[in-house]
Amino acid sequence: MITIKKLSDAYVTQVEKIQLCDNQIEFAGTTAEFLNDASDTTHLHVIKNDQTVIGYFKLDLAYAYKYDFCPQNAVGIRAFVIDKQQQGKGFGKLAVRALFAYVAENYPTYSQIMLTVNCRNQVAYECYKKAGFQDTQEKYLGSPAGPNYIMRGLCKVA
Repeated sequence: MITIKKLSDAYVTQVEKIQLCDNQIEFAGTTAEFLNDASDTTHLHVIKNDQTVIGYFKLDLAYAYKYDFCPQNAVGIRAFVIDKQQQGKGFGKLAVRALFAYVAENYPTYSQIMLTVNCRNQVAYECYKKAGFQDTQEKYLGSPAGPNYIMRGLCKVA
């Protein structure tokens, strides 16, 4: 069963073992970068399959202040990663689907989730679409890795 939990010390060792495909590091950064990015407005989370951490992501509560395309009632998702050994099993789609209810329950002041996904990262783009995100038909052009699709999802309680 896929669950989402806020990162705690109990999960750090498992997170450190997560591996990304080489071409994904350009889009999501490294695991070490993820672990060093926590702040009052950047909350780190893990994705678990039963008791095993298989991925992670950042919830950016200040996303609307950084990006003009993001409404004030939206939280941003960054560095969404599934371990390379766990990819292709549907866990990404299940985790994204679980994300909507998780945000609705744990961050009730936010009714939307926004993200950008690199236009060259078609696998991630399709995963987000299948899980319930919508392409806004706009592009974010400020990424050093090139143009990104802007996607939006509505938070809902499961």
